[in-house]
Amino acid sequence: MPAQANVTYPFYCITNNSLIDAAIGEAQMFVDVEDFGFDGTYNQVLFTFRNEGPDASSITDVYFDDGSLLMIDMIINTTSQVEFSLGASPHELPSGGNLSPPFETTVGFLSDSDPPVQPMGVNPTESLGIVFDIEIGKTYGDVLYALSIPEDADNGLRIGIRVQGYLSGGSESFVNIPAPGALLLASIGIGLVGWLRRRRSL
Repeated sequence: MPAQANVTYPFYCITNNSLIDAAIGEAQMFVDVEDFGFDGTYNQVLFTFRNEGPDASSITDVYFDDGSLLMIDMIINTTSQVEFSLGASPHELPSGGNLSPPFETTVGFLSDSDPPVQPMGVNPTESLGIVFDIEIGKTYGDVLYALSIPEDADNGLRIGIRVQGYLSGGSESFVNIPAPGALLLASIGIGLVGWLRRRRSL
């Protein structure tokens, strides 16, 4: 697969504790996957997590399941209001084990926001960058291919996020949508949020 400059993936909710919160997350949360070049030893890939807003919500935990990734090289906290560190609590994506195949976080492939958790997470209009080294002999194109086969437990790559900071006080778990269905499902999520907002205002 030829390398591309930037590919954007939306997320779908796997918990649905609240229909409104799930729809907000599906409409507002995205991850951009970008070729980060060669550092002299490894090819690298940048994952940029974005919360486009406007509804109250905060990405507080990020998880990766397998793929062609080797290790987290750096975390890019884009502003003083976003602070993430290696490791996460809980250690697994909540409800990820209910997926088929189960979402199993790769050792060391997780990060969460520093205390206080929700204010330091990725709130509306904010973003977070995580740079990975790619396995020797693998390329950015291999990472994109792995993202396209999430059902392959051995070779696929899935990205999970936990979102908190909703007005409801609840939390939801999300997993990235593989292309090419990503844009269609994202547009459905945006439409659902608008419909729910209208219902709340009646």
